[in-house]
Amino acid sequence: MRVMLRAQLDTGLANEAVKNGTLATIMLSLTERLKPEAAYFGPSEGKRSCTFVFDMQDSSVLPSIAEPLFEGLGAKIEIQPVMNTDDMKKGLAALQRG
Repeated sequence: MRVMLRAQLDTGLANEAVKNGTLATIMLSLTERLKPEAAYFGPSEGKRSCTFVFDMQDSSVLPSIAEPLFEGLGAKIEIQPVMNTDDMKKGLAALQRG
């Protein structure tokens, strides 16, 4: 299932992670594990934030995705199912048939 993960990082912990290099390590590791179709990094509500869109095969992977962000960066995380344009067209076409 295609999902979107949004994380807002704790400013103090993220500042320290920038200084000691762990911010880059955590983000690169997460990117390698998720193999996202899209990844964005920038400010949101005045905090460092990241957004990943990726295919989550099984919900049991949630702890391994979320814990590095919680533990290392004090992140506030949201994960939700999302659709791309093709998915939406397919879903709406099914409504018309159904």
